[in-house]
Amino acid sequence: MRYAMIMAGGAGTRLWPMSRNVKPKQLLPLIPRDGKVLCLVELAATRLDGLVPQDRRYICTGESYRAPIREVLPQFADAQILGEPAARDTVNAVGFTAAVLHKLDPKAVFAVLTADHVIEPEDVFRKRVELGFHLVEADPNRLVTFSIKPTHAATGFGYIERGAEITTVPGAKGLAYRVARYVEKPNIERAQAYVQSGLYSWNAGMFVWSAATVLDCIKRFKPESYAGLMKIQAAWGTPDQNKVLAEVYPTLPKISIDYAVMEPASTDKKVQVCTVLTDVHWLDVGSWPSYSETLTKDESGNTRGGESGVDNAMMVGCRNSMVVSSDGNHTVALLGCDDMIVVHTPDATLVMPRGKAEELKLVHGKLRDGLR
Repeated sequence: MRYAMIMAGGAGTRLWPMSRNVKPKQLLPLIPRDGKVLCLVELAATRLDGLVPQDRRYICTGESYRAPIREVLPQFADAQILGEPAARDTVNAVGFTAAVLHKLDPKAVFAVLTADHVIEPEDVFRKRVELGFHLVEADPNRLVTFSIKPTHAATGFGYIERGAEITTVPGAKGLAYRVARYVEKPNIERAQAYVQSGLYSWNAGMFVWSAATVLDCIKRFKPESYAGLMKIQAAWGTPDQNKVLAEVYPTLPKISIDYAVMEPASTDKKVQVCTVLTDVHWLDVGSWPSYSETLTKDESGNTRGGESGVDNAMMVGCRNSMVVSSDGNHTVALLGCDDMIVVHTPDATLVMPRGKAEELKLVHGKLRDGLR
């Protein structure tokens, strides 16, 4: 049967001071939709409508986020929240989910989706994920990725080189391809060459695969993780479930699914790595400049966001600046500021040039515990 898992464990340090350890970016009400302001995990959940029944949807997140996620998404039962006792990167989030689903259903096929992206139009996205399911159901040895046409030579994304077209699955022609090569986060020179070639796409960080197949890949390419995951699987559903999870999971080697599985699998003969061209507007909301792309710009390119920033931000003689606020009792005023970002919360205020946004992690690392 079909399942889906939303990865929602990111810390979101580049969205400080709103994103905190106790309430990370995926839980922040930031995205205006139909007169409401939604958080990213809410958007991710709505993208599953029509693809997977509610009782077969899961969220993998930090155990400490279980309660706030259930508050935002009460339709997810407690058993559908897979709580990580420690952050061990995406290969273990995927492996944890695969181990649980494989025990419940040895023939489980599941989509891995993200909780930090804005994707539009959603109906096109659903059709591409549907195609991903069809590809895996036709051949369980396939690992399906979703690729986005690059708009610039980004070094923070993985790149997928398209190989032979897949035409044996209905609806695949012109959309589904074998992956010739999978490169995770190249340097700027290689990224520029990839974009210029026209043969590469960005890896969207979302997948569809058989639980059995991805577990076998982890077994072959990351056996240290596999051994621990099998201990967790054996205890799952028993009185020792939480005890074993708490003991074993923090010991798993911390590495991404891209480095641990996708790169070696792309040249492996036992599996077939494929990609589905996903012709959508895809925005990774990982920094304040990327968040500003989700907002309406005024005639000078300025944006206002957050629950209170739309009404409590004043910008006079400013260009390409942004104010985000969660404090309804505080007015933020900018005068003559170009390319500035101001983010205000009741206990912290960030002021920085737009061009320094990627360095925000340096600030975050120096904060005292109460502000992280």
